Amino acid sequence: MATVAMINKAKATPKYATRRYNRCGVCGRPRGYMRRFQLCRLCFRKLASEGQIPGVTKSSW
Repeated sequence: MATVAMINKAKATPKYATRRYNRCGVCGRPRGYMRRFQLCRLCFRKLASEGQIPGVTKSSW
């Protein structure tokens, strides 16, 4: 879990645009981020298995 200070720091506008980085919208995790869903891989997996992300299904073949 990300600290509150790091989440707030990421929300602030950086001096240069290249210093901006993505964080998960649910837990604030900076790594394993999926741009399309704005979630980290862990939150994505949890929400997808619960059926809360429309159009996402577990693959089987």
